[in-house]
Amino acid sequence: MARRTVPLPKDDPDIIVAGSGGAALAGALRAARGGARVLLLEATDCLGGTTAMSGAGTWIPANARARAAGIADDADRALAYIRAASPDGWQGSEDPLWQAFVAEAPRMIDFLERHSALRFALADDPDPWPAAPGALPRGRMLSPRPLRARVPGFRLQPAHVPHVLTYQELKSRDPWHHPLRTIAALAPRLAWRLATGRRAQGSALIAGLARAALAAGVEIRTGWRVTGLDRAAGGAVRGVFAEGPDGGRRRIGAAAGVLLATGGFERDLSRRSRHFAGPVDLVASSPGNLGCAARIAEEIGAELAHMSEANVAPALPARLRGRALPIGTFHHREPGAILVGPDGRRFVDEWAFNLGEVLLERRGDGAAAHLPCWLVGDAAALSGAPMLRWFLRAAPGWAREASDATRLGATLALPPGALEATLADWNAGAAQGRDPRFGRHLDPWSGPDPRRLRPLAGALWALPFNLVFLSTKGGPRTDARARVLDRDGRAIPGLCCAGVAMANPFGTRAMGAGTTIGPNLTWGWIAGATLLDRLATPPADVAKETAA
Repeated sequence: MARRTVPLPKDDPDIIVAGSGGAALAGALRAARGGARVLLLEATDCLGGTTAMSGAGTWIPANARARAAGIADDADRALAYIRAASPDGWQGSEDPLWQAFVAEAPRMIDFLERHSALRFALADDPDPWPAAPGALPRGRMLSPRPLRARVPGFRLQPAHVPHVLTYQELKSRDPWHHPLRTIAALAPRLAWRLATGRRAQGSALIAGLARAALAAGVEIRTGWRVTGLDRAAGGAVRGVFAEGPDGGRRRIGAAAGVLLATGGFERDLSRRSRHFAGPVDLVASSPGNLGCAARIAEEIGAELAHMSEANVAPALPARLRGRALPIGTFHHREPGAILVGPDGRRFVDEWAFNLGEVLLERRGDGAAAHLPCWLVGDAAALSGAPMLRWFLRAAPGWAREASDATRLGATLALPPGALEATLADWNAGAAQGRDPRFGRHLDPWSGPDPRRLRPLAGALWALPFNLVFLSTKGGPRTDARARVLDRDGRAIPGLCCAGVAMANPFGTRAMGAGTTIGPNLTWGWIAGATLLDRLATPPADVAKETAA
């Protein structure tokens, strides 16, 4: 049955939010709770974008849950860690944003728990850079507890697998390798969640945010894509141009301004090809991630930055709601599987936390350094991973198979003898529980872990392992208040940007497993507060806003 088209409000709002992921909803909720009239426009027919599909791990330093657990952390320690673990050269431009993040992130989480049904639990994930000053073995990762994943009048962006398990249950129970054992162990709990409509992970996060935003008075409309920004004679953004479900274009005013939180530009093939090198296997983000923020902000003179940064992570082909939409996985971490580049050699520890950073590396001539890349494994790796087998059955032709390394190397067009030599080298080390080349047997916090590697034997298979985008992380550059900056470094009055739509201050290198969603929520919240402040700014003072 066709969904009823809900008309826009008759009166223009104070603030327009473009997008409906974590950053957008956090910003809308903050502004509405402060008394602003907020209109949120979502281009697709579902709420939540890529956030709704995610595991919703949320990296928040110095949070109250850690404090309650007796874990010592504060903004200074977190900032020291971020500065030490970030890429060389980033501190000069990003430090003011890092400072704002570590100061505001705990306040943002407290705000969400105070003004929504969301409750966050402490996860066990360590910071991935233990040698960095300020690193913690536990305490900065949170995840939403299950709640009713229903938003009356709206449909949430669905996940491939219903979010009946919490983030922490996924980590501790390992349903990827033991689905039946996981179901059996948690059967009463899972039955209750299914019967009551409770979900965890991204479904819980978006449902909690969206219901709270609606309760605070936010007007939400799906099927409306923001296509341009309207500026006053003095340069301030005072509204948007948007296309509705019927294809009509309309100007909508916004007295205080606009928050762009529309996701990345990974589905904009033209722009993506200008900033990334090498073959792209899959795009696993929301269908709405078409680069709206980068395009319309650039049109009015915004500076774009970090355009070659992205959240690149493994995924497998899948379908959702009748269309191709890959599912993020960790199939590269099978003990009997290795990654090889176009020369047939390994080039990385397959368990590297920031593996995407390595896949994005370029040679001096700008070409991809390690692509095309293949994940090579044996029959035992498949037999131990029933979920991997399930998704491969649904994607015929994705796997290449051969009886031995020589035949597989020829199938993959690798240099003669290269794969055989690589496997011989790998097997010799794995038989002794070591990886002399890249140290894959080492857990960064606890040392040697022989479960990470195993010799390969018998018939082999290979899966493409090139670029898979969960989101790009470049876009309009912002200041520490989430205000978009122009090419002269001045704030564009009335325009904010947040989430992966902005020139993300963390880029490809993650500080922890939730360094996409945690900062995204925080930057949305900061943007909401900034636009709320602008609503209270006397008209005579608006001209002063251009001081960055």
